[in-house]
Amino acid sequence: MRTSRWPFVPRMVGFVGISTAMIMILVAAGSPTPLLPIYEHEWGFPSWMLTLAFGVYAIALLVAILVIGSLSDHVGRRPLMIGALALELIAMGMFVEAHSIGGLIAARIVQGIATGAASSTLSASVVELAPERHKKTGALMAGLAPLAGLGIGSLFAGIIAQTVANAAPVIWTVLIVVMALATVFAIFTPETSTRKKGALRSLIPSVSLPKQVRRLFFSTLPGTIGAFMTMALFLGLLPALLAGLFAVTSPIVGALAAFVMFGVGTLVSAATLGAKPHRLRILGAASMTVGAILFIAAIGAHALPLVWTAAVFGGAGLGANFSGTTRGLVPEVKPHERAALFSTIYLVAYLSMGVSAIIAGAFVAAIGATTMALLFGAVLGIFALIGIITTAGHLRASRA
Repeated sequence: MRTSRWPFVPRMVGFVGISTAMIMILVAAGSPTPLLPIYEHEWGFPSWMLTLAFGVYAIALLVAILVIGSLSDHVGRRPLMIGALALELIAMGMFVEAHSIGGLIAARIVQGIATGAASSTLSASVVELAPERHKKTGALMAGLAPLAGLGIGSLFAGIIAQTVANAAPVIWTVLIVVMALATVFAIFTPETSTRKKGALRSLIPSVSLPKQVRRLFFSTLPGTIGAFMTMALFLGLLPALLAGLFAVTSPIVGALAAFVMFGVGTLVSAATLGAKPHRLRILGAASMTVGAILFIAAIGAHALPLVWTAAVFGGAGLGANFSGTTRGLVPEVKPHERAALFSTIYLVAYLSMGVSAIIAGAFVAAIGATTMALLFGAVLGIFALIGIITTAGHLRASRA
């Protein structure tokens, strides 16, 4: 906990700073999206490796969540924050030095581990550093940060890639400076959690979910899967689809589509602070269903404008659903259970994102990009529809 001998920043300053750090972790995660087609052109690797480079990040993140997702509940938030941000700094350096697809994949793996270590810890810290009367705002920030960060990261990298000849070193050097500052800031951020026994045991991969939220959590699963498949679509698959199906090679196009999707999601999350969580999840799942249908229509009709429309509806659904999920679950658990809760949420989320992207990439060679895209949109829409049903069913059961 806080000591008088170390010059910690005030808790409100810590809340703002760690919220910013959490966003920047996701900015870095979104930055490779417009760069992947450039790497493919320069290094000459097959297109399915684009989705592999995207998917390994999510799988590495998942492994980190499984192993150290609950560690901060035992050793405190601050040591994990410092370590995760320092590891992210190392990953940015690896991106600068990457000159082959192997180096890029290695950097993505390290980045995934760093992001996984940061996800539950920073999310819990943001909630705990928030002023007592604004705990819901802290939970909202935990839900907004992934959306805002990934969207900003994609747009940031896309603009630089469009305007600078050798864009990749510029992007990663900027992020090196940002991560260095974030690491230093974390050193001066006050601790928000008391230590407890069981740190070594917590490293054994497991999924821990507080008993009082299990039924609610399972009702949110289909919507969460659909939401993060939407993320996989616009971050991992769309760059390859734009080049292969629409003959679009400009990096800013895919970056803008991702930014629109995440930007709309962020706005919806922020604008619906007063809405009931279950209504947000239902509306979010419905919007994702519409987005999936529009995406299928875009591929079938070869109509690029429909991709943008799908991004709007998909983003709105993603923002509403994920915000409704976090805002519904976080108030129901005790402070020392928050990191474990966020770990479980992110476990489902990033498993959905990484596995769906890798499977889709593997199927391109066998069935073609068009068929793969149509099937991906159909599966996404099915999960979103199931999300409506499970949320409505849980609501009826809780009122009975």
